[in-house]
Amino acid sequence: MPYPELPDEFGAGKKYHSSAVDVPIELFDPAIGHRAYNDYLDELEYAAELGYDGICVNEHHQQAYGLMPSPNLMAASLARRTSKTALVVLGNSIALYNPPTRVAEEFAMLDVISGGRLVAGFPVGTVMDTAYAYGATPETLREKYKEAHDLIVKAWTEPEPFAWNGKYTQLRYVNTWPRPIQKPHPPIWVPGGGSIETWEWITEQDYFFAYLSYGGYLSAERVMNGYWDHVKGAGRDQNPYRAGFLQFVGVAETEREAEEIYEEPIKYFFDRCLNIDRGFTDAPGYRSLRSIQAGLRTSAAGRSSMFGGPRDWKQYVEDGTLISGSVEQVTEKMRELIKKLRIGHLMMLMQFGNLGKEATMMNSRLFAEKVMPELKDLWDDEWEDRWWINPLTTAQTAQPAAVL
Repeated sequence: MPYPELPDEFGAGKKYHSSAVDVPIELFDPAIGHRAYNDYLDELEYAAELGYDGICVNEHHQQAYGLMPSPNLMAASLARRTSKTALVVLGNSIALYNPPTRVAEEFAMLDVISGGRLVAGFPVGTVMDTAYAYGATPETLREKYKEAHDLIVKAWTEPEPFAWNGKYTQLRYVNTWPRPIQKPHPPIWVPGGGSIETWEWITEQDYFFAYLSYGGYLSAERVMNGYWDHVKGAGRDQNPYRAGFLQFVGVAETEREAEEIYEEPIKYFFDRCLNIDRGFTDAPGYRSLRSIQAGLRTSAAGRSSMFGGPRDWKQYVEDGTLISGSVEQVTEKMRELIKKLRIGHLMMLMQFGNLGKEATMMNSRLFAEKVMPELKDLWDDEWEDRWWINPLTTAQTAQPAAVL
């Protein structure tokens, strides 16, 4: 949910310093924000109508790049306006909540309201959100994150009230009401970049790894190969459904039409929305020495205009940052992505930058009607998706009241 009307002077080396942390507040027009929020919700609801498996919301703070400091508010709205699609909250930065039981409560509410359609995302959080916007100590962030995770999961699964005496949270009574519909709890997805410690923890917990990269699928192969090597070394199966990948997608009737529609929005996203000052993309202690030595950067630092400068349309398409073109071209590249990265869940940015609602809906429709059917069967016959929702049956769910 990027802010759609950042000024031209927002590019790298121009008037404004950064789209994150210290972006000037006078640039935010609440009337524009009102229209943007409702357009984005319309687009997500339309995607649900088209048959997408899930619709995603996420959490960012003090950023023009993402207008969702509270993704649970967005998910609550979508819970009442959709009926079958999964609500993927990707997610709540659980180390920032005090106490973390707030996440347990709100996620349980979303799961119950939606009839068991919640996917619970547990990100560590970008360094901009955690260290700079919320003042979290980078060195202890991951330790605090793991304690918050353990508390939330126990709050969902422990049958009796209990006391919690952790290093960062102490509670005499933990007795979460309501409890989630999905048992033992909603599927947990962990978004991230290339942290070795994250891979180790995700694999140990048998959770889902959501690789959030803005560099495109061609540059992601090294990271995903590293992840799959780690999974194999840990004795886990190579089930593609334990991993997902984020990809910009722009479908049109022809290659030329795709360039006309998507060139400005993709440049707007990288040159303005992701114009993040280098000083905000890392902090001492946020990444471990092992991850630094492995040459793995945080995902947000990968392709902003401050890291390599503006590019032209041809570069965005050729390097795989944006998969775009005709239906046939997009289908071919999506199949290549799925097999090359061994991906069971595609997380697609169908709206990016300042792409308008009409174009976003067209993009979503063309993909759903003409590309999606060609991809659905790539893994289904071989593997079980253990990281997906288990909702109530239609007979069990509440039905909308008749309009008088």
